[in-house]
Amino acid sequence: MVKITASIVVYNNSLSDLERAIKSFLSSPLAGELFIIDNSPLPIAQEICEAFNCNYIFTGSNLGYGKAHNLALKEVSNLSSYHLVLNPDVYFNADVLEKLFYYMEENPKTGLVMPKVLYPDGTIQRLCKLLPTPFNLGTRRFLPNNIQWLKKINDHYEMNSSNYNKIMNVPFLSGCFMFLRMAAIRQTGPFDERFFLYAEDTDLSRRIHQKFDTIFFPYAEIYHTHARGSYKNFKMTWYNLKSAIQYFNKWGWFFDKERRIINEAALHPTFYLKYEPVIIKRTIVQQPLNE
Repeated sequence: MVKITASIVVYNNSLSDLERAIKSFLSSPLAGELFIIDNSPLPIAQEICEAFNCNYIFTGSNLGYGKAHNLALKEVSNLSSYHLVLNPDVYFNADVLEKLFYYMEENPKTGLVMPKVLYPDGTIQRLCKLLPTPFNLGTRRFLPNNIQWLKKINDHYEMNSSNYNKIMNVPFLSGCFMFLRMAAIRQTGPFDERFFLYAEDTDLSRRIHQKFDTIFFPYAEIYHTHARGSYKNFKMTWYNLKSAIQYFNKWGWFFDKERRIINEAALHPTFYLKYEPVIIKRTIVQQPLNE
């Protein structure tokens, strides 16, 4: 069985960024098949994929982020033990996949793991989040982040009190780099294809978190250029808003008891509660793996 497969979804992305992401994955001795799903109007990534012997899927239309990744997830469902959902603007060193692989092997109750994510200048991206409320998403998108009371709310939402220096069981991990246990995906299902863009990672993280640990692992680091497209483009803003509405329609807007319980358990790891159909258990390991 192939240990690690991966998929990258492309939509008119920088080919130099894509090539760097491909090289990052293939540099690992654990790397298996890599799928490039091209949602662009033209097959812009075909030549690069042929050069690196990647599996190239040209969709001919913009299927959306989750639906496109699902094409690869369905292909590898019974092929690999682990699958990496990777953004084309991410790059990392060859040892990253090994660290995550061995953590997964030693922690079979973990269904998803994300490393520490940095900007290219080395500053950290705060991508460990609680399950969002409508207030969280609305204020983050439409209000300036230099308001003091809002900053406190965002710090809480982004779990900043943790200092991002320990292993944590986090209910919402970013879709830019999702190291998935395929056994977990077979139980929870892949991305919900109703989400065209945005919120698909929130939804998948939450479904995995119901049955498995979803872990932030700070002892491996990756780099993400992170253009924040929804803040610069009205069309992307619309996709963001639409996905948020779909997410809250699915899980609940203001009366989401499960959200409250999961978030409380994430913030207080010794907090044990049973809530049907979810049993929340938190085991936090604060020491790095032996190098």
